[in-house]
Amino acid sequence: MSPARKQTLAADPAAMRTVLGHFATGVAIITAVNGDEPVGMACNSFTSVSLDPPLVLFCAAKSSSTWPHIQGAKKWAANILAEDGEEICRLFAQKGADRFAHMSYSAGRTGAPLLDDAIAFVDCETIAEHDAGDHLIVVGRVLELGYDPESKPLLFYRGGYGRFDI
Repeated sequence: MSPARKQTLAADPAAMRTVLGHFATGVAIITAVNGDEPVGMACNSFTSVSLDPPLVLFCAAKSSSTWPHIQGAKKWAANILAEDGEEICRLFAQKGADRFAHMSYSAGRTGAPLLDDAIAFVDCETIAEHDAGDHLIVVGRVLELGYDPESKPLLFYRGGYGRFDI
């Protein structure tokens, strides 16, 4: 596609959502324990930062009602969803939902919930938070991780969910 055929937009919130929606991402559920209660939120802004030391990051909306509970725990897990995980993602994206009522999970090294339906997990402790507009960038040191080599990921693209075929 030639540059002349690409639509040019001003960098307002609607344009940002539209244009960046063209970047396919995986979908993760960030989980932690707040006191004795498991907490979690959907996240598509999760990525690797460094291999040495092992670091990852996710972005949390400042408006999130779940984020303060994860922030206070200082330990969390990123649970990467499988291709059939759309319903789980929608559940963890809902405000006020009882997210763990019918969810099978076990405690990771940090105590954070590791979802049985996830294809991979990354168990972390927070080492830094950086202000970033209406979000916070949360950097975590990886303490333990694991995966299912037979599963495929859930993808988020242009406002919808999709699958990856190899």
